[in-house]
Amino acid sequence: MTDSRIAATFSRLRSEGRKALIPYFTAGHPSREHAVPLMHALAGQGADIIELGVPFSDPMADGPVIQRSGEAALALGVGLSDVLQWVDEFRQTDARTPIVLMGYNNPIERMGLETFAQRAAKAGVDGVLVVDLPPEEADETMQVLRRHGLDLIFLLAPTSRPERIRQVAKLASGYVYYVSLKGVTGAAHLDVGNVLQALMPIREAIGLPVGVGFGIRDGQTARAIAQGADAVVIGTRLIQEIEAAGPEQAVQRAGAFIREIRQAMDQST
Repeated sequence: MTDSRIAATFSRLRSEGRKALIPYFTAGHPSREHAVPLMHALAGQGADIIELGVPFSDPMADGPVIQRSGEAALALGVGLSDVLQWVDEFRQTDARTPIVLMGYNNPIERMGLETFAQRAAKAGVDGVLVVDLPPEEADETMQVLRRHGLDLIFLLAPTSRPERIRQVAKLASGYVYYVSLKGVTGAAHLDVGNVLQALMPIREAIGLPVGVGFGIRDGQTARAIAQGADAVVIGTRLIQEIEAAGPEQAVQRAGAFIREIRQAMDQST
């Protein structure tokens, strides 16, 4: 899938000697009207790839901040079809920035895997990260998504055994998301040295770019992680910025925060 937007983005960044910044926010939070403007603000202020969270009623990897944003979106009736519609709207004026949907398997199963893949590809989605889909059970999903030109992105964690890493190496495309902490998103006890050391065997086993997320909260940490990773994923802190700004300033505040992270990361190059 060398011609995918995700592959092209990482190729361009490598040629520039830069690392990818991947912000995450929950689609439909703080309101339906914010979804597309937030995507444009993030892309305009330095995001290389956007992870768009699909709200789900029973998340197992999300910390309290992301859970709260998901509950708020669900209360507004936001579902997978809405998220696909917002990607389609975003694509009308941004054909470059890759979009990855991050969520859980249930909404995809309810829509139907084949229908979801068709609609996601048509809307302009580039990749899918299904938190509760282990590689042992992912073969059918991988085949269907790949048939529609969609990357299937997997999580790896500090507890991932060598055999799990090898399985992910066989199935994954786009990039691999390394969860830097044991536990849920938004924790604050990140040991950068341990993370960089843990990345070494993953990078040896997997030829894809490796992004690091969970626990990255500021430019200094993002810059340090970027020394050993291909991408930095930041979600909880971004959502906190959106919440603190309030609806009227959410888009501006989110863009300013991502610009700060981008500038900090670029100082490392």
